[in-house]
Amino acid sequence: MSTLRQFYSAVEVADMLSVSKATLEKWRLNGRLVPLLQGDQQLYAREQLYAFDQARWLFDESAHWKKEVKENPVRCYRSIELFAGAGGLALGLEKAGFEALLLNELDKSACATLRKNRPSWNVVEGDVSGIDFTPWRGKIDLLSGGFPCQAFSYAGQKRGFEDTRGTLFFEFARAIQEVQPRVFLGENVRGLLKHDGGQTIQTIREAVDDLGYALVEPRVLRAFFYQVPQKRERLFLVGVRKDLLSGVDVESLFAWPAPYHRILSVKDALKAGVLYENDVPQSEGQRYPERKAEILKHVPQGGYWRDLSDELQREYMKGSYFLGGGKTGMARRLSWDEPSLTLTCAPAQKQTERCHPEETRPLTVREYARIQTFPDDWQFQGSIHQQYKQIGNAVPVNLAFAMGRSLMRLLQRLDERACDLTQEKRVQRKSA
Repeated sequence: MSTLRQFYSAVEVADMLSVSKATLEKWRLNGRLVPLLQGDQQLYAREQLYAFDQARWLFDESAHWKKEVKENPVRCYRSIELFAGAGGLALGLEKAGFEALLLNELDKSACATLRKNRPSWNVVEGDVSGIDFTPWRGKIDLLSGGFPCQAFSYAGQKRGFEDTRGTLFFEFARAIQEVQPRVFLGENVRGLLKHDGGQTIQTIREAVDDLGYALVEPRVLRAFFYQVPQKRERLFLVGVRKDLLSGVDVESLFAWPAPYHRILSVKDALKAGVLYENDVPQSEGQRYPERKAEILKHVPQGGYWRDLSDELQREYMKGSYFLGGGKTGMARRLSWDEPSLTLTCAPAQKQTERCHPEETRPLTVREYARIQTFPDDWQFQGSIHQQYKQIGNAVPVNLAFAMGRSLMRLLQRLDERACDLTQEKRVQRKSA
């Protein structure tokens, strides 16, 4: 989907509007969105899609992508990252211009991956609760981290900083309190918004306020809008220290990243093209048991267990055959022409199949890494199971890069405001 294209396939439109192909068919039948026909392929015109907010946003805002990519930081911005994993978020922030002064991670293999690829990084291995962050107070521009979401206790009903004790968000908040960064970035699953009927996010909002930070309205970003060939969604929370705002609304200073002009597919990840100069290099990967492979050979590109014969469905699904729900991740084969489903920690598990589009096998480690937009020279350490886990848990590098650019612009605006206020005070002193 280049910026000049006028027609889009059903697959592209479904991804663009974040609906299923079944929904598009329903819309076709009820007249809400009827495709134009060209030969055997159903195509949708750009002017038809402008009726939908998400398509209009993609068409109108993607023009800003090239400008944002070319922006460079005016000075060095320093960061600390917690729950760093294999470095997806850290690598994206580095590409945006941040210098990481400390990265904390508990997992031994993930720490080995960080050290292997960035020997200069200060990787602190161990439980975050044992780290004293006070030496970094006043020295950090950005504190970031994808804190795991745990159930909070509401016994006190205060819903502030103290109510987060015993959770990893508390440790993230404690680091903010001790470091006093100018800006923080929290990352999590979209389910956090509705966790415990919305009580968890409310507690986080009030904890952030207790800490003296203004929270930008949290937003779920779909990775495939940001040059990532994957249908992954992540929730981002951005906070700015209140004393830096000087009465200005935080929403007016921060701008979410603009989208890329088209949605990338599995083919873009594994073949030479816009993302990579060469086809995906060979690497190790898991294999299916013989009978499982025989069954999955019958699944077409983009298909899943319901595309099997009834006999094979019953054999493969066993007791799950009679249960409700779509179970669309089971016996799932990816399609060359669509973004990948969200990668999990294990591509060969029955509940979360991620089968290669043509070959009947799980994706390899390097294929996994490419779908998460890691560079080919980023080497993962540990067993093959640990490597899949590190990649599956990571923030896609290009999504992190897009967020990093937005954070860089935010910090530069804060610098400009500080400079303007200083100049204003000088003028006031002179006129007094």
